[in-house]
Amino acid sequence: MLRIQIVRTSVISLPLVFIAASVLALAQVGTNNTVLNANLASANELQTVPHIDAPIVQAIISGRPYLAATAFDATLRATSLSDQQRAEVRVKLFVPINLNTATEEEVMLVPGVGSRMAHEFEEYRPYVNMAQFEREIGKYVDDDELARLAQYVFVPMDLNTSSGEDFLTIPGVGSRMVHEFEEYRPYVNMAQFEREIGKYVDDDELARLARYVYVGQ
Repeated sequence: MLRIQIVRTSVISLPLVFIAASVLALAQVGTNNTVLNANLASANELQTVPHIDAPIVQAIISGRPYLAATAFDATLRATSLSDQQRAEVRVKLFVPINLNTATEEEVMLVPGVGSRMAHEFEEYRPYVNMAQFEREIGKYVDDDELARLAQYVFVPMDLNTSSGEDFLTIPGVGSRMVHEFEEYRPYVNMAQFEREIGKYVDDDELARLARYVYVGQ
């Protein structure tokens, strides 16, 4: 009986390891546990963020979509918030940055990132997935800090080769939209993506989604 139990355990555990590795490799957007997306958060969710009152909620919603973290910060700057208060807001509310194209100014808006870490973010470009980000930036920070930083970043995904699991990591994308993304393959350019997906969403949402994808060569 003991021998049988050992054999069963070993057979079952190996696929679990492979599955975990596969999920990690597929990830394109950092797992979000504590940070609200400034483009998607509801009015009620926004009011849970420190220093955000009703007028600021309205200003944030009116400024959507934010296609860069700097655009969101500009909206916050136009309110009564101090520099320190804006920094505290960004801890809980942010627009994820594209690891491959974000400017240094955008990278520096990530809470807890200074000039030295911003340099490390940029040094390893181009990123092909979040596993690469975790591997490279994990040289400098512990696992908890790495998981925190990952909430603020993403790696764009190829419309023609990315999996449905990849697309599901895009904030606000569900299985129905994944089906539409895949239905129009192969894409020849982003204009085709905008034309086809624009049948299902308005221009603002289309611009937001386009941040997360590209058409590879």
